[in-house]
Amino acid sequence: MDSIFSKIVAGEIPCYKIAENSHFFAFLDIFPQKEGHVLVVPKKEVDKIFDVDDQLLSEWLVFAKPIAKAIEKAFKCDRCGISVIGLEVPHAHMHLVPINSSDDLNFTRPKMKLSPEQLKDVQEKILRHL
Repeated sequence: MDSIFSKIVAGEIPCYKIAENSHFFAFLDIFPQKEGHVLVVPKKEVDKIFDVDDQLLSEWLVFAKPIAKAIEKAFKCDRCGISVIGLEVPHAHMHLVPINSSDDLNFTRPKMKLSPEQLKDVQEKILRHL
């Protein structure tokens, strides 16, 4: 069964796309930890990150790097944090989040609810720096 992320990658579910290549897809988390929260997924659906092919796993960080740099430029933060939890969706994914403390990566906190206009603004801020 296709995960929600596979449906986003296939264009069956709309998203706020940040970047894409032949192996990966990056888009805004619509219920972010903080403004600028991006999800990066391999297009090939694999449940656990350490089950991803070695070559693809190494390319994943290289794909995410310019996105992380764009997030750091677009939002006031000390750095772009990275988290791999993967319990919510059975499709390996990494979270890129602008952070000022490690608590900003506390996924037990309530998520933000942004309007479509706010999400579009966040998307445009990141894209301006890619």
